[in-house]
Parts: sequence; C-alpha cells; structure tokens
Amino acid sequence: MKQVIFELVLKTSGPGLYNFTNQSLNFVKKNNLSDGILNINILHTSASLTIQENADPDVLYDLKNFFEKLVPMDPKLYKHNTEGKDDMPAHIKAALTNSHLTLSIKNAKIILGTWQGLYLFEHRLENQIRKISHHFIGD
Repeated sequence: MKQVIFELVLKTSGPGLYNFTNQSLNFVKKNNLSDGILNINILHTSASLTIQENADPDVLYDLKNFFEKLVPMDPKLYKHNTEGKDDMPAHIKAALTNSHLTLSIKNAKIILGTWQGLYLFEHRLENQIRKISHHFIGD
C-alpha cells in the first residue's frame, strides 16, 4: 500500500472548461500507480471540477452558457461582490458542481468512459492560477 500526492497547477483565461485529463494520466503513469483510488480536489472556492464529454466541444460551450444563464453576473442580486461582479456567481457555480472527484485506477489506468474527460470549470472572468491536488492510495 502506498500514497502519492501531486499538485497540478493550471492557468485559466476566463470562464470555461479546461481539460486536464492528460496531466492526470501522466501522474498515474510516471508514478507507476497500479490499482487504487485517486482523489482529485480543487483548492479554490470559485472554480470546480467535472467529468464531461471530451469529443464534441459544443457540450462544453453549452454547459458554460447554461451556467451563465442559471447564475447571472448581476451585482444587484448578491450582497457579496468584494472581488467584482463575478465574485458571488463564481461561488454559487462552484457550490452547484464538484470540488473533488474520486476515481478508480485499475491496471495502471484511470477508469473513465470512452467519451469522458477531466475538467477544471473556471467561473471567474480574470486569468487565474488554479491548484488541483491529486491524492492516490493503493498499489
């Protein structure tokens, strides 16, 4: 039994979904991780994580637009606007999605469906530097 921790740093350039599947696959391969559980956690409260389709970019476009309509950036709707009009909407979007993902690793491969990818879902307007922790437990 072993534990391995890795922190992935991603730069974002505004709202959208950023694919980090390959970086996670490389972490598993580089560390010779065979069988176990991989917990992935974003260390922020205004961005989130999701598993989503990686084949058709229209899916990512539609998701981004849906969340923009669901949680509008209208400062009159929120008390918390300390960092701008996107501040509270970003926190709400993060609360509606995931702050962590738990994935199985079997035979040195992350178990994902054919069309699934791992995404950071950025909710802020400005460029950000995001940290995503990977914590593996297993063999």
